[in-house]
Amino acid sequence: MNKAILIGNLTKDPELNTTTNGTNVTNFTLAVQRRFKNAQGEYEADFINVIAWRQTAEFVHKYFKKGKKMAVVGNIQTRNYEAQDGTKRYVTEVVADEVEFVERKGSDNSGGTQKEVNKLEPIEDDTLPF
Repeated sequence: MNKAILIGNLTKDPELNTTTNGTNVTNFTLAVQRRFKNAQGEYEADFINVIAWRQTAEFVHKYFKKGKKMAVVGNIQTRNYEAQDGTKRYVTEVVADEVEFVERKGSDNSGGTQKEVNKLEPIEDDTLPF
């Protein structure tokens, strides 16, 4: 079984690219905080490379920006290639099958979500079925 589930913050805005055959793809890095503090009493993070294809790539590019928290479900993939200098390079990354929001729409450090809630007004309508 090969399944990876990650929750972390984007390290930069995802860029949407297209392969030569027209398939959309985006690569991004997710900073995932470790569960335990180090010897200095601080949390460390792992920086996990993620690749998303097709509609998932479009979704990530459209709705996620640097610093936003996201959940990724996918599988771990390894590959290798020969670099321009002739050395063999190895890459380990997560191929995203699912990507979801972790923060509510409009939430930010300034309390945007609460402002939106305060704008809501109750509906007084006896014809509603609930």
